[in-house]
Amino acid sequence: MTPLVLWDVDGTLVNAGRLGTRMYEDVFRSMFGRELTVIAPKAGRTDRAITADTLMLARVPEASAWVDPFLAALSRYVTTLGGVAGSTVLALPGAAAALAALHGRAHQSVLTGNVRPLAELKLRAAGLGASLDFDAGAYGDAHEVRAELVGVARRAAKAAYGTDFEGPATVLVGDTPLDVEAAKATGARAVGVAHRAIMRFRS
Repeated sequence: MTPLVLWDVDGTLVNAGRLGTRMYEDVFRSMFGRELTVIAPKAGRTDRAITADTLMLARVPEASAWVDPFLAALSRYVTTLGGVAGSTVLALPGAAAALAALHGRAHQSVLTGNVRPLAELKLRAAGLGASLDFDAGAYGDAHEVRAELVGVARRAAKAAYGTDFEGPATVLVGDTPLDVEAAKATGARAVGVAHRAIMRFRS
């Protein structure tokens, strides 16, 4: 059976610098008319979870009601970036070779904390988008909990390929403990990526 390989984006395939932070700051300023002074921890988390916590930390009244509008504004913001992102997003060493090595051997998509427009922008800016089926993945506006994205991606991949990808037929590749935990919680296989090294984890 051809497996489904779901790649994390930031820290796994690309280094986007402060792009995400700058987006949060600009969107917050445009929505609330003041500076954003603190952003919730981001590593391995989804934009939905980061946004919810960030708005609470910023003491936005009725913060939960602003989560969806903020995520929508993040997605719209991507369209204003144009080619600017290309100068800030770099493919990580080995990323292109890893994607190429799996071409024809696996269905490849993403499981990322980013909203979809931002994930696509980063990967295309880094020259990595051609190997990935973005319709078969899962994105950070779908749920606060990263593990919940695995089911979203499996359903999307089934719709795309007509195949169930339950259990170890799904492989998650990521650089944080939350990536590995998401795989273990859903019976998927996990490959943990560290700087200058790759470590294999078995669920």
